[in-house]
Amino acid sequence: MSEKGEEGAGESLVEQIMEKLHGHGSGSDSEGEKAESSSSSVKAKVWRLFGREEPVHKVFGGGKPADLFLWRNKKISVGALVGATAIWVLFELLQYHLLALVCHGLILSLTLLFIWSYASSFINKSPPRIPEVKIPEDLIVNIALALRFEINRAFSVLKDIASGHDLRKFLAVIAGLWAVSVMGSCCNFLTLFYIVFVLLHTVPVFYEKYEDKVDAFGERAAIEIKKQYAVFDEKVLSKIPRGPLKAKKH
Repeated sequence: MSEKGEEGAGESLVEQIMEKLHGHGSGSDSEGEKAESSSSSVKAKVWRLFGREEPVHKVFGGGKPADLFLWRNKKISVGALVGATAIWVLFELLQYHLLALVCHGLILSLTLLFIWSYASSFINKSPPRIPEVKIPEDLIVNIALALRFEINRAFSVLKDIASGHDLRKFLAVIAGLWAVSVMGSCCNFLTLFYIVFVLLHTVPVFYEKYEDKVDAFGERAAIEIKKQYAVFDEKVLSKIPRGPLKAKKH
């Protein structure tokens, strides 16, 4: 009987040790899960440029324009960039004019189509099929509504800035307009448009590739800008006398 009791006690002791080991293992697993969840939450809270919370592709709309600027389809992106470069070279370097280009293109197209249609009756071949081109009414209405919405929003932002409620936004807009005016005085509208088009084809894809490094640098730059603005506010802006501002109507 004593031997059986010793064996039962040994088995119970082994079971207790195994339970402790399993409990410790499950605890370590839970700790690992907690560590992973905490690390994922830290990753989710990483500082992004301009307060971005979505992927770069979604920021650009997530459609064909985003695919174009982020080089999802390299053939289309290269074609758009080459076409824009050809237009800029044609009008800027060769000093060609838009009206002359349109007229010459119509002259060439109408001449070729007229000769083909006239000669088809003599050579027993079918005349060219000229498609009927019509601009849909819905397209023009949608474009007009979109332009109306953006223009009204721009007017609303300008009114809010001019009302004197946000000094930081006022200074940022003034600096931006001044920079655009300097660029406009150095080059014409076509060159400026081409520069913006090239930047849209290079900067977003570069940022998407190195977004972690760029965001880290941007975070340091934002902290430094805030420090300098605080010093400027304390030494200059705070000493400017301000009249009483009326509360905004909600």
